[in-house]
Amino acid sequence: MFGSNKSNRDGHLVVDALIGAQVVIRGDVEFSGGLYVEGTILGKVIAQDGAANATLTVAEHGTIEGEIRAQVVVISGRLDGDVHATERVELTPTARVTGNIHYQVVEMNAGAQLTGRLIHASAPQMALPPPADEGPAGNGKDGSARRKLAEAMA
Repeated sequence: MFGSNKSNRDGHLVVDALIGAQVVIRGDVEFSGGLYVEGTILGKVIAQDGAANATLTVAEHGTIEGEIRAQVVVISGRLDGDVHATERVELTPTARVTGNIHYQVVEMNAGAQLTGRLIHASAPQMALPPPADEGPAGNGKDGSARRKLAEAMA
């Protein structure tokens, strides 16, 4: 209906609120249900606590400059900010994302651009150790770097 054939679980795009192409919102947006953004939001876009089917869709010409928090996030436009999706993130071929994506399931189509990190939501938030300086003789072929990585992951 609004330029997308992807949607929630049953195959229908549910839109409870539409931000039109000529609309610019300066400030945070809190929503439940389906939010479809064709315009611009300069602020956070956050699903209400307890919103069962919070789906945010950013259309091909839509733009969000701020953090996103929702169950399902589908991006076809531009996002400058982090994404926190409790269920699923989909990046279509026209998606342009600058920020980190925290996800349970991610679908990234060929052509989508991400400048940031993909972070699985159930993965422990630990940093990997910096690469060891093994000197000129040891360039990691003895397996010590692999052992250190295994120890860090354990």
